[in-house]
Amino acid sequence: MSGPAPDAGSPYGSGGTGSGRGRTALVTGASSGIGAAVAAALVARGYRVLGTSRDPAALAAPLPGVRYLPLDLADDAAIEDCAAAAGPVDVLVNNAGESQSGPFEELPMAAVRRLFQLNVFGAVRLTQLLLPGMRERGHGRVVMIGSILASFPLAHRSSYVAAKAALKGFADAARREVAPYGVALTTVEPGSIATGISARRTHYLADGSPYADAYRTMLAALDANEAHGIPPEKVAATVLKAIEAPRPRPHYAVGSNAPAVFLLRRLLPGTAVERMVARKHGLR
Repeated sequence: MSGPAPDAGSPYGSGGTGSGRGRTALVTGASSGIGAAVAAALVARGYRVLGTSRDPAALAAPLPGVRYLPLDLADDAAIEDCAAAAGPVDVLVNNAGESQSGPFEELPMAAVRRLFQLNVFGAVRLTQLLLPGMRERGHGRVVMIGSILASFPLAHRSSYVAAKAALKGFADAARREVAPYGVALTTVEPGSIATGISARRTHYLADGSPYADAYRTMLAALDANEAHGIPPEKVAATVLKAIEAPRPRPHYAVGSNAPAVFLLRRLLPGTAVERMVARKHGLR
């Protein structure tokens, strides 16, 4: 599938330093990790940057040049308040969310619903609220921060894989709807990134679980991969590429040897790719 048609006189062309001047960007989850790296990169490019945090007053080290807005993606009213406080936005980066792990059989449905609210429904609603302004002004960029796991599913990560795949699906299907209005929807799929997210991931494993050994094996490999992953600044560079390209691609992937593994995905049967992902995480 090709990307959306370029918007005439696009203000996002890959010009020199300061190409974002006069443009406003909203980055969710800008207090740490990928979100903070993206916010800092946008400030350096001259954007007026709004970053979200559940509690901006509690931030130990707010980024220079970023104005923080409160946002709780589990609260519909808070999402509407954030969109209203942001005002006209030219760039939206949907980054905030939760990382969740657990055997499919043992995932509490309340936890799955929370994950989808934070990782999918909250981002969808915020995008819906900001799209009309982009459409009316004739330009806009929306970047969904997905995960390479949406393309390479991993056992014991089913809820997270499904949520990131759903977010990507919304962007893929809506892309052609908004392209005629100069708005581009793109998904960036990071692989293993050294953000410290391993310490913040939520876990669900029942007492006496028959999956315990396999789950812990997977988790140890996952944590090791993330500890040795690329820095979030490399993801931020890819996000900037998606924002400033005259014709953004539908999908970008970065980290975890993305070019090579996506080539293998095209060349190998699906079952072979599944085995490859499993073995990389110590599973049979």
